[in-house]
Amino acid sequence: MPEPEFLLGNGAIALGLVEAGCEVVTAYPGTPSTEILEELERLKRSMGADLTTEWSVNEKVALDVALASAMCGKRAAVAMKQVGLNVASDSLLSAAYTGVVGGFVLFVCDDPGPHSSQTEQDTRLFALFSKVPVLDPASPREAHEMTLAAFELSEKHRIPVIVRPTTRVCHARQVVGDGLGDCEGRLAKFVREPSRWAATPRHRLTLHKELNAKLEAIRGDFETSPLNEEEPGEGPLGIIATGHAWATVRDVLAEEGLRPSVLKIGTPYPLPLDLVRRFVDRHERVLVIEEPDVAVEVQIPDRRKVQGRLTGHVPSQGELTPEVVASILGVAPLPEPGPPGPPPRLCPGCGHRAAFFSVRKALPSAIFAGDIGCYTLGVNQEALDTCLDMGASITLANGFWHAYRRDGKDVPIVAFIGDSTFFHSGIPALLNAHTGGARIIVVVLDNWTTAMTGGQPTPAQSGASIEGIVRGIGVSFVESIDAYEVDELVALTKRARDYTKSPAGGLAVIIARHPCVLGQPNLEKIPVTVDPEVCDGCDYCIRFCECPGLVKDPVTKKVSIHHVKCVDCGVCIAVCPKDAILPVQAGAGR
Repeated sequence: MPEPEFLLGNGAIALGLVEAGCEVVTAYPGTPSTEILEELERLKRSMGADLTTEWSVNEKVALDVALASAMCGKRAAVAMKQVGLNVASDSLLSAAYTGVVGGFVLFVCDDPGPHSSQTEQDTRLFALFSKVPVLDPASPREAHEMTLAAFELSEKHRIPVIVRPTTRVCHARQVVGDGLGDCEGRLAKFVREPSRWAATPRHRLTLHKELNAKLEAIRGDFETSPLNEEEPGEGPLGIIATGHAWATVRDVLAEEGLRPSVLKIGTPYPLPLDLVRRFVDRHERVLVIEEPDVAVEVQIPDRRKVQGRLTGHVPSQGELTPEVVASILGVAPLPEPGPPGPPPRLCPGCGHRAAFFSVRKALPSAIFAGDIGCYTLGVNQEALDTCLDMGASITLANGFWHAYRRDGKDVPIVAFIGDSTFFHSGIPALLNAHTGGARIIVVVLDNWTTAMTGGQPTPAQSGASIEGIVRGIGVSFVESIDAYEVDELVALTKRARDYTKSPAGGLAVIIARHPCVLGQPNLEKIPVTVDPEVCDGCDYCIRFCECPGLVKDPVTKKVSIHHVKCVDCGVCIAVCPKDAILPVQAGAGR
């Protein structure tokens, strides 16, 4: 038995995976789920655990790889953030019908707030939609316990199970390490059963009936599950709370000295209806506090005494912080939002910044379609007009081209996409654009890593070639360049635009490559300085380079170099239109 550790919530899940005897774990990185696989790798080394782990190219691929192991009788898991489940949903809905043999658990981490996501999507509702049970941990220790329980539940009913920790659970810490689950590995054994694993629509109808029966059996299990717990109190008010919202409610009640009865729901779907019904019947008014949506509230059959998001008693968006919960309970006013903090920025020396500047300088009137990753921050440089989801830069650029083409207009259109996102969902998007004849420019921002989530590897580290893939699709114009070569990239972008306009041209791809500065600390240094006599405070460098190393003096209005933040990349030399930014001469001071 391992010694208890003070673990991150995601680390508690990783420990549960080891203790449960899980043999295959796949993932695609995304906050707040990223550390599950990273912590698992740490535990593999420290505990000598024999697991297969994989950073997959996208969430659907990750789910499919792990699911196949569960079809063979092994315990398997997949981890992603809530929007990643959108990518994997096609496989999940079918897997609910087919079922599994070995335990199969999806760890889908929600982000109420949102802190680092496009949406506040509620995975509990996705579980309801997919018809798979979901467990909702309130703390790192519960995330660990529910990991073990999820495998048992999955194997008992031969069904995928979702565990849904939120950001506050994933990134909190708690002492964890209470016991071992089933650590025995299983031999892979795939039993051919085409009516299940390769079911045609006729057989899927039978499987749907089987799935509905499983859910009712699971609901019966949840009626007496220790994952649901009532804390008796006093007064006419009863509170139903789930996940981390329950932990927040408990803290606020203790601080304010309030003692209503609280029913904690750790199994939001399928909801234990008899348990909930009895609780509602015993109270004059029941308040449902859950985030970020209405997964529990919407399942309660008789809501005449129930208040929550549907009745306007709980805010319909935003994180349920202690201050918000206190306002819901009527013990404090709803806090006024504070002033917005400074916007996030690309790191000093980031190659993406140089690429954004160069392409925008070359084509200032273009439509710039953006994507998900560090480079979303190109919006600060006025180099991004859209950001929808993974891979949408190319698909939206394709759509923009078709829209303007129908009106007989030739508008420059540029899609920016990162290297990891290109492998994730950019390849089919590029294939579609090329096949459809779109005359757009696609700029792949290649920093040799998945930078935004901590530096996970991309397929390029295993030898995959972006240039080779693009040429394999059939694209003729494929050019690579160091993103730091600003003048050359400006010229290349103009050539690419000419190619898109020429009768014999078409889609053009530029790969702007420069390693992430966080992973390459020994890059060539080019110290710079600003000539105060030449700088006229025009703000061009501040606006379009937007580097933290460039600061404007509020008194003189001139720009200077913040030498603590500056990494001496030298890119800004090519940015200043007045030639006021100069390299420091050898032996000269700053």
